[in-house]
Amino acid sequence: MKKFFKSRWFRIPYITVLYLFAIYGAFLTLTYFAMKFNWTRESGKLDSNNRYFQAMHDKYNQSFKVDSVSMVKHRYEVMQRIIVLNDFFPVNAQHILTAYQNTKDEKLALQMLDAVDLRLRKNKKYQRATQKIQSSKNKSQEETTGLSVFDWMNINEWKYFSEAVAKDKIYIDSAAAASGVDARIIVSCLVGEQVRLFNSRREKFKGFITPLKSLALETNLSYGVTGIKENTALKIERYLKDGTSAYYLGADHENLLDFDSITNYNNGLNDTMNVRLQRLVQFKDHYYSYLYAALFVKQIKTQWEKAGFPIDDRPEILASIFNLGYQKSKPKKNPGVGGSVFKINESEYTFGSVAFEFYYSGELAELFPFAKERFTAPKQAVQPL
Repeated sequence: MKKFFKSRWFRIPYITVLYLFAIYGAFLTLTYFAMKFNWTRESGKLDSNNRYFQAMHDKYNQSFKVDSVSMVKHRYEVMQRIIVLNDFFPVNAQHILTAYQNTKDEKLALQMLDAVDLRLRKNKKYQRATQKIQSSKNKSQEETTGLSVFDWMNINEWKYFSEAVAKDKIYIDSAAAASGVDARIIVSCLVGEQVRLFNSRREKFKGFITPLKSLALETNLSYGVTGIKENTALKIERYLKDGTSAYYLGADHENLLDFDSITNYNNGLNDTMNVRLQRLVQFKDHYYSYLYAALFVKQIKTQWEKAGFPIDDRPEILASIFNLGYQKSKPKKNPGVGGSVFKINESEYTFGSVAFEFYYSGELAELFPFAKERFTAPKQAVQPL
């Protein structure tokens, strides 16, 4: 047996296995101490873009303005940069656009775009495109103003007028529902009628709108807050029931201006007037002023439509004719914008141009939003209490 253990057939495999166990044991021992004393941990280093990360942090936590004027500018910047990114990486542009639409957070969207810009710092075409946006932004900063581009909306009277119109929303909306005319179209006619008083009847305007936040009420030749002439009111009523007229709106409109024997419209200002004018000359309830105006506009729209010259999408033409009257409503291919001429702060305007600028300005859109359809069938005609 001793001879066997001394033979190379036993000795060589034995020594080999012994060394292997020794090596394995040494490896386990070294691994233990390496893990215990962190010998294998790599030394950390700053990211090469660290200063950019810090700059972005400072930008959005110190210099990011959240006032209304700045937020509009941020919104425009977001959309411009998304459009540029879409030309290079539409997938990323779509992700950012979706996030912005869901959150309405300009700061978040700009941070997402900055992350993209950082990754594309070496993309020369992309950088040139974004630099154009930044250049335009820097150039416009000195020219930024909190005023409206429409000068006549920057005077104090417009502020008081806006407050007065807000108080009349219930009557305007009711007239819009009863007539099937977009409320913003009705207000465009109201604006033209009231704005011309800013200068021409300044004292009357100051007496009503400024202290009382109430619209100026006309009582001589033209009546109500929308300035309806008595002769015009008579025609509006007649055309509602005249099925042969080019202005006829249909059976569902015929009784909208019928008189009732229950309501008493008398007040200290209109007690010598007939019931028609009494309805128009009300101190607070201006429903009929708006309803007559709405029906007039819809009758004009119908006349032009039947003649083959639709003007549904021309609030400035509808307002011009509202101001000028039936006699000036002559359907044709290229109608002109105009009406009464008046001055505001020495600048000259026409009734139609003021209505146009108001309609498309976006002013008071929170109260009278843009409708998909400007003219529809009338809804339940109920005068607000």
